[in-house]
Amino acid sequence: MKNEVPFRFRSARERRRPGFTLIELLVVIAIIAVLIALLLPAVQQAREAARRVSCKNNLVQISLALQNYEMAYEMLPAGVYNDTGPIKNEPKGYHMNWLSGLMPYLDQPAVFEHIDFKQSVYAPANNDVREVEMVVLHCPSDPMNYYTYASSEEGVPLFQTNYGACYNGTEAPLDSENNGVMFLNSSIRYDQITDGSSNTIFVGEHFYTKDNLGWLSGTSATLRNTSSINGDKPGRDNRYTQPPGLEPDSDADSGKDKGDPLLKMGGFGSYHAGGAHFGFGDGRVQFISENIDAPLLHQLGNRADGKLMKKAF
Repeated sequence: MKNEVPFRFRSARERRRPGFTLIELLVVIAIIAVLIALLLPAVQQAREAARRVSCKNNLVQISLALQNYEMAYEMLPAGVYNDTGPIKNEPKGYHMNWLSGLMPYLDQPAVFEHIDFKQSVYAPANNDVREVEMVVLHCPSDPMNYYTYASSEEGVPLFQTNYGACYNGTEAPLDSENNGVMFLNSSIRYDQITDGSSNTIFVGEHFYTKDNLGWLSGTSATLRNTSSINGDKPGRDNRYTQPPGLEPDSDADSGKDKGDPLLKMGGFGSYHAGGAHFGFGDGRVQFISENIDAPLLHQLGNRADGKLMKKAF
């Protein structure tokens, strides 16, 4: 009989099974947590960089569409079409905007065919087209819902856009005598942009609120001024509908009371850190800091102020 050590007398080392101790497991978890903490900001920055590229590409497409429109009609589209002004931010008036005519140049011919240009933007005949979701009109960095379905009791469902045309260099009512490139019943040609198309903002990013009247409306929903960048970021919720209780009609806007809050259009802005993208008349898209000198920003929104551009932006 072989001399064998009874099982009960085997050493602890012989009986121990391979594996992690509790301390080793905690150390591994701690290392993984540290690595995640280090990598997560980099991943988030990479995602935001991709969203910024996508947003910039949207404005490139819009800027190119404006150039093609100008080549076809020898003028830029009006910011908004209406019998009289100034334009108020309410669903009263014709209010067909600059984006309506750009649809064929944004590869949206079906949308263009479904717009009833004989009726107001707010007429029931245009309700369906106001709901249409278009990626090219939405900034992917915007964390809010850009489109919601709403019941008939809550109002007409609207698709909102993050991009607006520049109608004026400073805050002013949207009217027929603005100094931007697209405003009330405008028909601006490139030779009228005497400051140079490369020095003039055509379009840019902006915030939208629950009171905006949708992508087809020629109000603050799609027209802004260069009074500021990120200067009037509003508090918002997830519902964007035509406000209940306001019945659309075809009455023209009236009154020029500059103290009327319905006349405020607002500046540009974005959810990108530090500034916003802008499309210029020469077709390029540039990110401009929110800290740009105010007088310089005002110049960029004015098509013909005659002033020298003394600073880079």
